[in-house]
Amino acid sequence: MLTTPRFLQGIYPFEGKGLDEPFLLDGMLSYVVPDGVSAQPVYFRGGNTTDDMICVLLMRDGSPMRYFPIGAKADVHVALRVVEDLSSGSTVQLYVAAPVATAGSVVVDLGLVEV
Repeated sequence: MLTTPRFLQGIYPFEGKGLDEPFLLDGMLSYVVPDGVSAQPVYFRGGNTTDDMICVLLMRDGSPMRYFPIGAKADVHVALRVVEDLSSGSTVQLYVAAPVATAGSVVVDLGLVEV
């Protein structure tokens, strides 16, 4: 079976709007599953430079799919192998939620594979 890896990754500055107000980190952190294939999230890694816990959300078609809390000045690595398939046309994006006025940077690395 031929597979193709895809990645949503980078270092992004942010300013929190509240833990209940997630927002898209950057337009580049969006992936649409191509026609005729499915995709599977494989892992998520993230790091947080702030003094507060933040949460990175993996959104699918505008709804939360997975929550990744990242502690103050901490990191997280979550294996997602074979959690679920993303069908053709599905859109995934990475959002962040942080306490109001919390400012810093977040490192994100989401690995997916097209099958």
